[in-house]
Amino acid sequence: MAVQSVSKEDFESLLMDSFLENEPMEGTVVKGTVVAIEKDLAIIDVGLKTEGRIALKEFGAAGRDGTIKVGSTVEVYVDRVENAVGEAVLSREKARREESWVKLEEMYNANQRVEGIIFNQVKGGFTVDLEGAVAFLPRSQVDIRPIRDIGPLMNVPQPFQILKMDKRRGNIVVSRRAILEESRAEQRSEIVQQLEEGQVVDGVVKNITDYGAFVDLGGIDGLLHVTDIAWRRVNHPSEVLAIGETIKVQIVRINHESHRISLGMKQLQADPWDGIAVKYPVGAKFTGRVTNITDYGAFVELEPGIEGLIHVSEMSWTKKNVHPGKIVSTSQEVEVMVLEVDPEKRRISLGLKQTLANPWETFADKYPVGTTVEGEVKNKTEFGLFIGLDGDVDGMVHLSDLDWQKPGEQALDEYNRGDVVKAKVLDVDVEKERISLGIKQLAVADTAESGDGIRKGSVVTGTVTEVNDGGIEVRINDTEMTAFIRRADLSRDRNDQRPERFSKGEKVDARVTQYDRKTQRIQLSIKALEIAEEKEAVAAYGSSDSGASLGDILGAALKGRGDN
Repeated sequence: MAVQSVSKEDFESLLMDSFLENEPMEGTVVKGTVVAIEKDLAIIDVGLKTEGRIALKEFGAAGRDGTIKVGSTVEVYVDRVENAVGEAVLSREKARREESWVKLEEMYNANQRVEGIIFNQVKGGFTVDLEGAVAFLPRSQVDIRPIRDIGPLMNVPQPFQILKMDKRRGNIVVSRRAILEESRAEQRSEIVQQLEEGQVVDGVVKNITDYGAFVDLGGIDGLLHVTDIAWRRVNHPSEVLAIGETIKVQIVRINHESHRISLGMKQLQADPWDGIAVKYPVGAKFTGRVTNITDYGAFVELEPGIEGLIHVSEMSWTKKNVHPGKIVSTSQEVEVMVLEVDPEKRRISLGLKQTLANPWETFADKYPVGTTVEGEVKNKTEFGLFIGLDGDVDGMVHLSDLDWQKPGEQALDEYNRGDVVKAKVLDVDVEKERISLGIKQLAVADTAESGDGIRKGSVVTGTVTEVNDGGIEVRINDTEMTAFIRRADLSRDRNDQRPERFSKGEKVDARVTQYDRKTQRIQLSIKALEIAEEKEAVAAYGSSDSGASLGDILGAALKGRGDN
């Protein structure tokens, strides 16, 4: 008999084929037969040289109730063909996991839900059994809102959504929240379709925040903003609402895309702003309650739902730069006057000082021009003194009205804040809230000082005694009377209205524009004199149709004056 020779390469190939056909490769799932059961172990033959052992608990319920017995066929995972003691290393757990991974990947790719059981708590979340595969459930993905007790959810089969799978690392991340949100969205969409704007429904207050309250409308929440709770000012929703309370609301607005619903309670009541101009006419006085104080004023409630603003400028006749909180306080009852009503902007402007006597009118009635008053020097400035007077008002003594003999700045140095002085009332301007006083007018004037022959419109000659930025001070010749000529009255030409053009001791002519013999107050103007001389020159030496220039006319006038 002839013996067929086999080469070394052919022998190795045949040997490898034998292994491939008869021996399963490591890392795969194969079918095996239970050949024996020893205590809590199942001896399984998978066709290798030796059997492998698997704990019965890996078979789950089948291992506990005796379903697994000798002769049973099971699927196992071949971890190693042979270990150190010559046994095959098998695993039922890994086999189940391999089966689950294949199935889960298919469901994940199809975006399908999977069923699992939360069985343990770990750092940052929980572990979920997905029919053999273990997944991680982050704490943030358990529910729509944070829950304190997860006990009722443990060991209960429930649906999950796979968010991420990484087989190489063996990671699966699932979410229970995604399932709830999807169900909730479907439910919300169905409920929203049944609602209409303007519809009145009952709801239960579910949650209260600083800006409003969330109301459960039977499966969907609507927001009741704090400004829509009542027509009156509501500082916080908890003043009116309580959690669990059933209220009647109107659906103000529905966003069908985001399923957001805006609700209102005040819309169910009559609008108090209707006919507001008739109810609160301008000039009428009402009593209200201060509800809020800001830097710019105070809000006063005239009736529930109707508030007006007292601007800080309308709060006091005399306190100009004081915070409103120093004048009124919250919840205080005050009398106010209606200054303006704007129904479209839903605004009412109120005045507090208008309900009180105007202190300047009161002062003018009590202290007419020429009256002597007494007060404390409240402030001292470069142009005069401010004197505190009755009624919490101030009067001003201009430096030109301090002394007949001394220059204004020299006389001003003799006074200090806190000095109590007497002065004569020269003028009271109620509209501009100004009181002019004079101290020098209290001095007894002789005939020369009294200004005999001086009258409004007359021309006088004076000597410059003081020059400052505001104008010049002059002493009228042949008298002891002094007057202050303001910058604007120094010339008809604006370019020449410069006090520095003049110097002490210089003589100037000016026209008397105002003279009160009783108060000895005199006002002079060089500008008025120039204008009067120009008019006289035009009248005497030219006409509108003469063709003569103004220079020719004034030249002729000056020549005529020289001839005389």
